[in-house]
Amino acid sequence: MSKKAGFTLVEIMIVVAIIGLLAAIAIPSFVRARQTTQTNTCINNLRLIDAAKQQWALETGAAADATPVEADIQPYLKNNESPICPLGDAFDYTIGNLATDPICTHFNADTHNAVL
Repeated sequence: MSKKAGFTLVEIMIVVAIIGLLAAIAIPSFVRARQTTQTNTCINNLRLIDAAKQQWALETGAAADATPVEADIQPYLKNNESPICPLGDAFDYTIGNLATDPICTHFNADTHNAVL
């Protein structure tokens, strides 16, 4: 009589259950990490836009209530390119005047104002 080596159905089911449990634990962490990265990227873009606004104002002698447009601040951004929001596919930022912080249309402004 020969015995065939192999796994039983119960052993395979236990392994699948363990893999499912590990996936259930890991997936929320990946989602949270992605959201954190997107938020940080957006905050950094807002900082770059604000710095470009201030540099534009210094070089042009703009009034304190002047409102630059995207074309005005583009030369002061890296590679003359406007930053793209990680949740959008375009320049999704409201530049505002020199006295206000820029705002992203995809994120809550209160989140960003605290860290700008």
